[in-house]
Amino acid sequence: MCGINGVIRPASQENAKSYVKAMNGAMAHRGPDAEGIWSNESIVLGHRRLSIIDTSAAGNQPFVSQDGNLVIAFNGEIYNYLELRNELQGFHSFSTETDTEVLLAAYEKWGIQMTERLFGMFAFVIHDLRSDETHVVRDRMGVKPLYYFPSNHGLFFASEVRSLLSTGCVPRTIDPQGLREYLKYQTVHAPRTILEGVKMLEAGHRLHFKGNLMQSICYWNAKNPPLQQVDNLSRKEILAGVYQRLQRSVEMRMRADVPFGAFLSGGIDSSAIVGLMATSSKQPIKTFSVTFNEKQWDESTYSNLIAKRYQTDHCEIRLSATHFMQQVPQAVAAMDHPSGDGPNTYVVSQVTREAGVKMALSGIGGDELFAGYDVFLRLDRLQKQRHISKIPRGMRAFIGKCYQLYKSSAASEKIASTLATPHMEWHEVYPLVRAIHSDRQIDKYLAQPIQDPLWVNQLCVDIESTNMPFLSKISLAESNSYLQNVLLRDSDQMSMAHALEVREPFLDHDLIEWVLAVSDVQKYPHFPKQLLVEAMGDLLPPEIVHRPKMGFTFPWDQWMKHELKSYCIEGLQALQRHPLINGLEIEKSWQDFLQGSTRITWSRIWPLVVLGQWMKINQIEGT
Repeated sequence: MCGINGVIRPASQENAKSYVKAMNGAMAHRGPDAEGIWSNESIVLGHRRLSIIDTSAAGNQPFVSQDGNLVIAFNGEIYNYLELRNELQGFHSFSTETDTEVLLAAYEKWGIQMTERLFGMFAFVIHDLRSDETHVVRDRMGVKPLYYFPSNHGLFFASEVRSLLSTGCVPRTIDPQGLREYLKYQTVHAPRTILEGVKMLEAGHRLHFKGNLMQSICYWNAKNPPLQQVDNLSRKEILAGVYQRLQRSVEMRMRADVPFGAFLSGGIDSSAIVGLMATSSKQPIKTFSVTFNEKQWDESTYSNLIAKRYQTDHCEIRLSATHFMQQVPQAVAAMDHPSGDGPNTYVVSQVTREAGVKMALSGIGGDELFAGYDVFLRLDRLQKQRHISKIPRGMRAFIGKCYQLYKSSAASEKIASTLATPHMEWHEVYPLVRAIHSDRQIDKYLAQPIQDPLWVNQLCVDIESTNMPFLSKISLAESNSYLQNVLLRDSDQMSMAHALEVREPFLDHDLIEWVLAVSDVQKYPHFPKQLLVEAMGDLLPPEIVHRPKMGFTFPWDQWMKHELKSYCIEGLQALQRHPLINGLEIEKSWQDFLQGSTRITWSRIWPLVVLGQWMKINQIEGT
């Protein structure tokens, strides 16, 4: 894993090289092992390297093919590079052990269609000097980020927004619709970002440059995969398919030439990953858990149970809640793009890297794939209570308003909004479920009307048009919105702040396609993530399967009112100064929160604090 950047079709090669040098410097934390720049009249490429496979200097980038016809800047890992290398042996004579060289050889043989053969997380740019064309590619699930900005100086691209800003060519201006989307969902969904003109390449997409033309192409979409034929299979065969695909995914993600380990919370997802790692390794697996002195947040009982069961080399990182809270400002400062989540990943990544580990496996994606969130069951119940939708919409809306007046809270707001939807279909309700602020509240926060881009709404409508099982539709909504645009972006920026590579076995596209094709009858979680648990067999002890779900549910309410109060005020004041924001309404919400309002919870205020701090740190215009 690394950081890439560059300028495509630069107006001036010399100026572009200075821009790339600045971008390399801004992302030094992503690749402390080496850096490089390559240029010609058509493109300037920059790279910062965190060496994981073939750590020798032969793997430094930008990487040029043996015949000098191809050059690549690559961030990520190709997990099936050994299989591809074997397939290409008669075609290409390899001079390194890197997956980077395999990528170029695969392109040489199969062209850009070789992306369909890749298992991995990646963002890369290949320039073909023979045809003077450039391909910019992002992995199927959007694990690795890639941002771009078209300008008169050329098209800038980089692994981080901060790198783009370092050039001085990207305006530090908030995108109005991006702002509205952030206020609603605590993130901005690709291709939009919080900055005007800056785009994020969507997952499963590539850009093709030929001459002065740029074409965006979707090469994989989880909404339209070649559905696996599982309808006629027995449950035993379905479970075997899950196990085999996840086991292969874990084994491929254990390929590395540096020390690696796994995050272990003691939950179902991380325990399954560690169990599969242990069965595939002759050496003890290094595992890392954050534990707390305060019993109500401590999960060490469960993580220690798994560590002991699989005889891992276990590192228990014991913190106090106060120590964790003290790391929060550093975590926010490390954010490349604002988000209402992420500090927990920052802390565990920091201590994991300090232990000498450069790569770790994570259980991210298990909840989305195996119906692990409450939203799956809530929306399923809604579908089964369709008789309520037969009540005239106006009457339902009136009942909702009455309930909201009777019990003013964030939950009652969402119930009222649900009752007011036209048909109470899941695709109408899901955007409300994931929203942290109502449209009415957002209108108050904005100093002027800003149109809602309705990205999540359209996503749900598109998913509803597919013939997938109902639970799989919710999986797609969760994966394409919350997973890709919050969890994965946070995981990348928080881990790479410490030069730690994180790999996610649950995001293997073959596994995803298999599980999405499983019927609701087979997948329904009568207990947490039943399909996954039964597929793992005796790898998961009952104490893990039926444990209470915990997580980082710290006393944010108290911290924000006391220890973090001045930090929160500083962030909110920076936000209030922006011309798009109604500062008086922000202040009113802050005061309501301080006075214990059940409607303005800490989870609604915190994303505002983060946004203000991010704008202040990055000197965004108007703050």
